[in-house]
Amino acid sequence: MDNNDVLRRLRYAFDFKDHAMVDIFAQADHSVTGKQVSGWLKKDDDAQFIKMSDKELAIFLNGLINLKRGKREGEQPEPEERLSNNMIFQKLRIALNLKAEEIIEICKLAQFGLSKPELSSFFRKPGARNYRVCKDQILRYFLMGLQIHLRPSDPESKS
Repeated sequence: MDNNDVLRRLRYAFDFKDHAMVDIFAQADHSVTGKQVSGWLKKDDDAQFIKMSDKELAIFLNGLINLKRGKREGEQPEPEERLSNNMIFQKLRIALNLKAEEIIEICKLAQFGLSKPELSSFFRKPGARNYRVCKDQILRYFLMGLQIHLRPSDPESKS
């Protein structure tokens, strides 16, 4: 899934304003400008669109973890240079402190069925016997369900 799309969906689901987005990067000890955030949130065909790198999304997700769960003591984790859908899903699970049952319920909100063994396969280490790659569609369903979960009265959440 495209990093910019993940950022746009998270921004909408949590109803973050631009200044809140800048603050989330600051939670991960990284400074960005409102202009950068605005560029990342633009549609792909906009002249001011800025492609977001894996590392920048990893910094944002680390900041979201710090915002939602509190900053851990000592040195902050280094942002990953390469992100997979599995890693994005894992970071969101950590940030929101979600249990397997809660993730399954969130996916059901988006009309997507997921079993507990299927879900746990996404959070295993690559190379593990039951590891499974999280496809774009699965991450998209989770983000859609999260949006419905966080903004249940929003008419756009139902589409």
